[in-house]
Amino acid sequence: MSVTEPPGPVMDRDEVDRALARLDAEHEAIETSLLALQDHAGRRLLEGARLTGVTQERWVVTEQRITQLWAYFDAYAGALHAARELRARRRRPSREDLAELTELLRGQSVTVAGADAGGTSPSLDGPAKLTERFTLEELVARMNDLYARSLDMVVAADAVWSALPARIDLLAAELARTRQLAHSVGVRPGEHPAGDDLERITRALTALREQVVSDPLAFWRRAEGSSAPGGGRPHTDRYDREARALEDVRREIEAVLTVRQDAEARLGRLRDLLSRADRTLAEARSARGEVLAKIAASEVPAVSGPPTALQEQLARAADYRRNAQWHRLSPLLESLEEKAEDELLRARESLTAVTAPLAVRAELRGRLDAYRAKVARLGHAEDPLLVERYDAARRMLWSAPCDLRVAEQAVLRYQRAVAEVLATPRIPQQGGTADRREEA
Repeated sequence: MSVTEPPGPVMDRDEVDRALARLDAEHEAIETSLLALQDHAGRRLLEGARLTGVTQERWVVTEQRITQLWAYFDAYAGALHAARELRARRRRPSREDLAELTELLRGQSVTVAGADAGGTSPSLDGPAKLTERFTLEELVARMNDLYARSLDMVVAADAVWSALPARIDLLAAELARTRQLAHSVGVRPGEHPAGDDLERITRALTALREQVVSDPLAFWRRAEGSSAPGGGRPHTDRYDREARALEDVRREIEAVLTVRQDAEARLGRLRDLLSRADRTLAEARSARGEVLAKIAASEVPAVSGPPTALQEQLARAADYRRNAQWHRLSPLLESLEEKAEDELLRARESLTAVTAPLAVRAELRGRLDAYRAKVARLGHAEDPLLVERYDAARRMLWSAPCDLRVAEQAVLRYQRAVAEVLATPRIPQQGGTADRREEA
């Protein structure tokens, strides 16, 4: 066997032994990694799954890479075995043996059939190469590259399969419970928006799970700047969106359940509110008649009747409760409660507006009596001018119909007279007070 010229200086015996030891360790590490990749749960799932989309495209390439990896490894193991056999021939190898070992360990001594320069299938990346020659170090570097790219794809798919299907199944179970609860309170598709939402979420989760199983890499987000195999995480945007939608529906159904639990109490409060509004309007109508009879020259606003529409809606709400149509009762009660509060407020405002003239008259009466009490307390109760003006104001305020403008002027005249009396010193001479009053 002719010996080719070795690359560089011929290795001595110690260098050969150290190189063989290092290559043996590398061989063991590579074999362990390849066997681990072969047994990886993600690879087994990929091998047996019906793949679609980007995952199918990448798995075709990755399968070819794994096949090429084993071919490279077999060539590497064969070259290493040949080197070991050559070294084992003699305890002290000859120079020709060392030159041949140097060529095996450092030269392009490994020939691999059917590989291309990219380390992938020639049918994908370029024209086929019948053979390619490598040094053992070059072959190790090529295997490391192919292994990293293959492992990256396997780990990414396995990470998505480990994360998303289980979460989707849990959400689907929650969805089933929510649908059952919704059905019990009458929330059904075509009858309530929440029922339609549940149907849409069901379809979305079914489609999402099918796509996750068949195309997991469509749900993989690579980490920025990461070069490690499997550097990234599953993205759960679609799952999160449906989870939020289901939570919204669940809250709405809980609101319907709450309606079922306190429907009678809320209906009772509504009846009370509308009854108080009706009584207030009745009081306003009665007060309007009194005002028109007792107060002259006053504009009194008209009072509307009770709102029949609210009574009809209240009756419909009671009917919904009797027939357990909680999904219809819930929005109707919310609307009625707001309208009933507004109706009671409107009735009170109407009563206030109608009785305003009576309130003015009562205020004038109170003011007149307060001044009279003050005059009596200060000893001027028998003053003729005050008695005259008090009687005039009182007749106007206690007569019907009462002209409020005229009555108010009379009360003001009485107030001014009281002010004058209280401001003028008392003169003991007989007749002095009367003469002064005549002058006034």
